[in-house]
Amino acid sequence: MVILKTTRDLEKMKKAGEISVGALKTAKDAIKPGVTTAQINRKVHEYILSRGAKPLFLGYRDFPASVCISINEEVIHGIPSDRTVKDGDIVSIDVGAEFEGYCGDNAATFAAGDADEETLRLMRLTRECLFRGISAAKKGNRIGDISFAVQSLAEDNGCSVVREFTGHGVGRKLHEDPSVPNFGPAGRGPRLIPGMTIAIEPMINAGKSAIEILGDGWTVTTKDGSYSAHFEMTIAITEKEPVILTDWREVI
Repeated sequence: MVILKTTRDLEKMKKAGEISVGALKTAKDAIKPGVTTAQINRKVHEYILSRGAKPLFLGYRDFPASVCISINEEVIHGIPSDRTVKDGDIVSIDVGAEFEGYCGDNAATFAAGDADEETLRLMRLTRECLFRGISAAKKGNRIGDISFAVQSLAEDNGCSVVREFTGHGVGRKLHEDPSVPNFGPAGRGPRLIPGMTIAIEPMINAGKSAIEILGDGWTVTTKDGSYSAHFEMTIAITEKEPVILTDWREVI
């Protein structure tokens, strides 16, 4: 069931979103060759607590950390550890915060040191896929219009879309209805109604779309070893243009 949000709900979600953006920036600032993913996680965890919020991911379905940190061929859900970030790596950060009972969720992929041009192109493309999806998230459109916008741009540029994981509704819970796939035909799926709040999150692979889950039960990687990028924002559907509730553009 899709839960429509009131003006008060949206105000609360924007506060949670601002903290989530701050957590994402904290991670970005920590990413450099030589840092461990556990160190990044600790900095983000401390930041979220300092804002009077709760790390949204910690303990969610028993996830053991406050941030998902995925490197290179890892798509999503990487568990922080003593792994060291190396020069040229790309690091996907997915992080959220719960504040006063409402959730903010966002993600972005960053380069550590000097990534090659092909990798930087993947990152730019995935970011653009996100904003194409957001542009399609208008009153009266359907979820499939978002899906088609993401998929068509990715595939027109020689990349592929992860299909097993999708965007989702967000509100008092991290995952609400509806699902927001990054693939599919336009004009299908639930209609977009003012008051809906959704996370749009393209996961784009440089190679083929097939993925696999590692033995830790969490970390998702590309099956062919190609690099993957991930960008995400939480938005609200309004009477006019969509409103971004986790707007990280000015800080990252």
